[in-house]
Amino acid sequence: MREIVSTGNSLVAMAAIECGCNFFGGYPITPSSEIAHELSLLLPQNGGTFIQMEDEIAGISVALGAAMSGAKAMTASSGPGISLKAEQIGLGFIAEIPIVIVNVMRGGPSTGLPTRVAQGDVLQAKNPTHGDVNMIVLAPSSLAECYTQTIHAFNLAARFMTPVMLLLDETVAHMQAKVSLPEIYELEIYKRDEFKGDPSSYKPYAAKFDAPATLNPFFKGYRYHITGLHHGETGFPTEDGNIVEYNINRLFNKINLHTDKIEQSEEFMLDDAQICIIAYGSVALAAKQAILNLRQKGLKVGLFKPISLFPMPKNALKEIADKFDKILVCELNLGQYSGEIEKVIKKETQKLLKANGRPLTPSEIEAKIGECYGI
Repeated sequence: MREIVSTGNSLVAMAAIECGCNFFGGYPITPSSEIAHELSLLLPQNGGTFIQMEDEIAGISVALGAAMSGAKAMTASSGPGISLKAEQIGLGFIAEIPIVIVNVMRGGPSTGLPTRVAQGDVLQAKNPTHGDVNMIVLAPSSLAECYTQTIHAFNLAARFMTPVMLLLDETVAHMQAKVSLPEIYELEIYKRDEFKGDPSSYKPYAAKFDAPATLNPFFKGYRYHITGLHHGETGFPTEDGNIVEYNINRLFNKINLHTDKIEQSEEFMLDDAQICIIAYGSVALAAKQAILNLRQKGLKVGLFKPISLFPMPKNALKEIADKFDKILVCELNLGQYSGEIEKVIKKETQKLLKANGRPLTPSEIEAKIGECYGI
């Protein structure tokens, strides 16, 4: 293991380089700008390319183009920029272009609170574009996870040939501390599949019902078409209803039928707990401290932390619902993820919600536990 002192944003950039990212296209926006700044230095030093474009739309467009050419590509932004990237996220999904999109959440809506913390982009991350889309969304809550989940995001993008959202909040992005990281040689890096046969028989979108397309990088002698329209086996547009239905279901199946490779969660002091807190991102850090404080008072409280927000860790959540009658969901919005949780567990939860740009503190969580359960 390595020990360094760093911030969340810097660790995202570092992880990207160390897992082979060689292209970044984007535009500065608080509170994600440090990712671009770090990569503007690191990419040229490591044989990669950094391009600051004129706006957010151009930023994701060049990243998609680079990915089409075989680059391991990413872009980064915050809520307003993700809104601008929406149409091109849809292109990445339907055309099956692997790309990592980082969203460092700040207060919204609109320009909102540029320098303040929030978790108000959760439902945007789930459905960042129009139409039926199945987004993979990962939410680090610690400095170590900023590193490991960035690598996980690149691996998932390559494995499933799809855009993947890395969803930080401002506190996680900007906090600084010592962190232990795996050595580079310990990393598992997934490389996207390539077709090796006769170019005349290459049909990139002729995939099984639960498998991604096999898109060879451009300029290697394999001809095919990329479009935002629904398409057939070679990528050319079609309006054949049977083909369209098969492909849109395949885009969902390739993720939903392989969630064992995506879902991640963490349990903290749940074995003997009587009350379960559910929290993600920086709020999970406050929840852990609150739990330690409450246990000193003799109260048995534990934490369930989703790391993969979407697809949701449904089986784990159902087990939580079966085990606990007392569940408190804490998040920095007006109930975006708690609503998703209740759909899965089929019961109402207690909620501690905050959307004024200020973090949730351990004392606020402790007070809410007392209020809800008469402790």
